[in-house]
Amino acid sequence: MSVVRALDQADLAAVAGMFQRMLRKKRGPAPASLVDYMRRFYLDAPDWGSGLRSLVHVNDAGQVSGFVGVHALPMKFNGRQLYAAICSSLMVEDHETDPMAGARLLKAFLDGPQDISFSETANDTSVKLWTRLRGVVLPQYSLDWVRVMRPATFMLSLFASHMKLAWMLNPLARMVDRLYLRKMKGSQRRWTGVVANASSRGAFRTSEIDSGSFAGLLEPLCAQFPLRPQWAEGQLNHILGDAAQKPDFGELVCVSVASPNGANVGAFAYYARPDGIGRVLQVLALPGQAGPVIDCLVEHAARRGVSGLRGRVQPALLDAMLVRRIAFIPVASTVVHSRDPELLDAMKNAQVFLNGLAGEQWSQLIGGRFT
Repeated sequence: MSVVRALDQADLAAVAGMFQRMLRKKRGPAPASLVDYMRRFYLDAPDWGSGLRSLVHVNDAGQVSGFVGVHALPMKFNGRQLYAAICSSLMVEDHETDPMAGARLLKAFLDGPQDISFSETANDTSVKLWTRLRGVVLPQYSLDWVRVMRPATFMLSLFASHMKLAWMLNPLARMVDRLYLRKMKGSQRRWTGVVANASSRGAFRTSEIDSGSFAGLLEPLCAQFPLRPQWAEGQLNHILGDAAQKPDFGELVCVSVASPNGANVGAFAYYARPDGIGRVLQVLALPGQAGPVIDCLVEHAARRGVSGLRGRVQPALLDAMLVRRIAFIPVASTVVHSRDPELLDAMKNAQVFLNGLAGEQWSQLIGGRFT
């Protein structure tokens, strides 16, 4: 008889193998570095006092055939201390043989002791499972945004993710972009270009900071959200340290934004790789300051030589993004579940800080290098 139980050390090779085949879409056994990372990420990392565990599905033959990764996020809501469980890497093999395995695995996860369950990377199949188990999709958190800054290099970067030799055309793409951007006025906004030496941020100033300083800005910049993370001591440093280990994405750059009077009004963190598409990990802004912070992010990234930016939408930033030549695309859904109607209402009404650092995008399982 099939069972769902907690992940243990002996399961790691099988789980990493599934991850290699199903999510990385690669043949052959999982590399030792992937097995080691999963051990550190799911078994050895601190649980921050929650007691939550990742789960495996074991089929009738005694083989691991499914997995759901779990890590904890302490949160607070109107003075209440809560725990959220973040669902990552939900996967099931041999669905035809046991079509209910995924549902059993997800139900066991949702029946855990956490106050909130969520995922920011749910595909169509996962969304169906979540909604059948009374999960809710948050449309306002379920879009990726894209800003094109150097169109020729941007398109080449997209092709190069599938055809490595495309990078040989980089010199030609850079030349085309220089000619194209030379015709733009510094204050002009286009869907397909940003002048690197332009300045639309007024007297707002940016300063590159280390990850520890960036972590210190999170609490004041998240205070506007009634339902928000309350990271345990050392947890943010652990997350940012892990997030920095993605060489294929580029260098993780953390930046603070100050207003003309010197007050800090926002911050952002993104991966900068010259000529590549910069992956935005997090954008934070005080109420009413989202526009200048986004301008600072775009101009900072342009000076760093990236060809475009891509990130996950936060509803608090959406109004400012709509007037800044930013495109939106559906890639994956953010889904949530709670047995507490008040918490569910807060999430439906965009009163929660989710995605990015309050999610799973920082993990090396998304964009890490395993060889």
